[in-house]
Amino acid sequence: MEYYDKEFCLEVWGDIACFTRPELKVERVSYDVITPSAARAIFEAIFWKPAIRWQVTKIEVLNPIRWVSVRRNEVGAVASKTMDSIYIEDKRQQKNSLMLRDVRYRIYAKLVFIPVRDRRNDDTASGHTDENPGKYNAMFERRAAKGQCFNQPYLGTRECAASFRLIDPANDTLIPPLAESRDLGIMLYDMDFQTNPQKPEAMFYRAKMKNGVIIVPPLNSEEILK
Repeated sequence: MEYYDKEFCLEVWGDIACFTRPELKVERVSYDVITPSAARAIFEAIFWKPAIRWQVTKIEVLNPIRWVSVRRNEVGAVASKTMDSIYIEDKRQQKNSLMLRDVRYRIYAKLVFIPVRDRRNDDTASGHTDENPGKYNAMFERRAAKGQCFNQPYLGTRECAASFRLIDPANDTLIPPLAESRDLGIMLYDMDFQTNPQKPEAMFYRAKMKNGVIIVPPLNSEEILK
């Protein structure tokens, strides 16, 4: 029964990160810390099935919050059927990004089982109707312990690769969270695919860091704003 309500912990880190604020369209500006949706994506990169979803419960910020400004060349056009090629010299745009550097977090999350009737990708067509959350918890633990993942986890954007390791808070020696508290304001929580999968709606919440710890409310909490 220990696998049926188990909270997992990952330590993740990277040289650079960008958790982009959606209200800033032209220049990329990162939030101060990782968002719940970016944290969830790291767990999904290690293990995901249509029968489950990951609920991030807590984020611990381990490194001081540091910034770096990066100027990059981007192409301001998208290739289409009527456009055989793109001349980069004509479409090149220089944009600044305000990103985080030398980030390290401990992320806590639980696996939540999704009933068949509520799954966006119905798994019954292939005969997979196994409703055993404990099995999925065990599969994730084995994969994370070995450093296995379906795709490379990243910190906000794909060019910001993330390293990870599975943590056992009861037995591993842990460095303390950042000794700092701040109100992080309204932060992106996740995207709501349940209401309208074709046009998901952004969800937000008021994020507060107390002594380096951010408590993430559950999906059905009144703290979630749309």
